Amino acid sequence: MAKLSHEKIEKNSILLLVLILVVVSIGGLVEIVPLFWMKSSIEKVEGMRPYTPLELMGRDIYIREGCYVCHSQMIRSLRSEVDRYGHYSLAAESMYDHPFQWGSKRTGPDLARVGGKYSDEWHRLHLADPRSVVPESVMPGYPFLAETPLDARHIRERLEADRAVGVPYSEEMIAHADEDLRAQLAPGGDTDGLIARYGDKVQVRDFDGNPKMVSELDALIAYLQMLGTLVDTKSFKANEQDNDR
Repeated sequence: MAKLSHEKIEKNSILLLVLILVVVSIGGLVEIVPLFWMKSSIEKVEGMRPYTPLELMGRDIYIREGCYVCHSQMIRSLRSEVDRYGHYSLAAESMYDHPFQWGSKRTGPDLARVGGKYSDEWHRLHLADPRSVVPESVMPGYPFLAETPLDARHIRERLEADRAVGVPYSEEMIAHADEDLRAQLAPGGDTDGLIARYGDKVQVRDFDGNPKMVSELDALIAYLQMLGTLVDTKSFKANEQDNDR
């Protein structure tokens, strides 16, 4: 009887299609419905914060120039990747990215933890002429970034747009966006407000080596230098080991 029923289903394409849709629908509901009762599907991790205005502008330039096409920001938990790039990527590290920079293709190395790995000077040389520091690189140069003034006229609106999709920018952060952007480039200036709003891990300095101009290179290097630096992965790994015991 079971054999006959199975044959009947296989020979009736409409019935087979309907049953497939039923099974897929049930499986989809089992996975999706519980999410409606969860406040967040991303585990909160200590240290995460929204991008500073300068870092956010740098991220926009990173996306504009297509850097994400060749560089992912997703270190998998495979030993080969962890040994090369560092602790595997946490979902929380991309919680304020719209869109996120995870991916499966790499022409160049993963940049999830590139922050602090190289000096600002190395980044300046690499972005101007990649082969000056990495002879085998196939990356194009971006020398114009150092000569292009950063257009931050709409930085407040940019923060407001991110807040609309869930990034926790406060009214104070938005009101002081222009001030904070310039404060991050002036280590001798008044950075108290910037640090109060974004935390003491904010890197404050002239990133492009040219204090006379706020350039797109300033913003891009500021973004690259903070990647992977917000979360203390050493303590996170220690907590994981304690939980395994």
